Amino acid sequence: MASITIRKLDDDVKSKLRVRAAGNGRSMEEEARLILAEAVGRESEPENLASFIHELFKPYGGVELELPPREPMREPPDFS
Repeated sequence: MASITIRKLDDDVKSKLRVRAAGNGRSMEEEARLILAEAVGRESEPENLASFIHELFKPYGGVELELPPREPMREPPDFS
């Protein structure tokens, strides 16, 4: 197992980590390990906004919409 040291950690961050760890019944070290493991274990960010939105709403299922039939194109206006 590897070890790391985090220097210049903001006091407020350390305090919040301590409170979060205590709330979860863990040590600060274990809480930090779990946070880091979760952060690096996530899938990479989607390539574009459409992919992100699709993945975000995928669990809720799709919606089938009725599409109106296509009509022939209208003649363009004459501005003469």
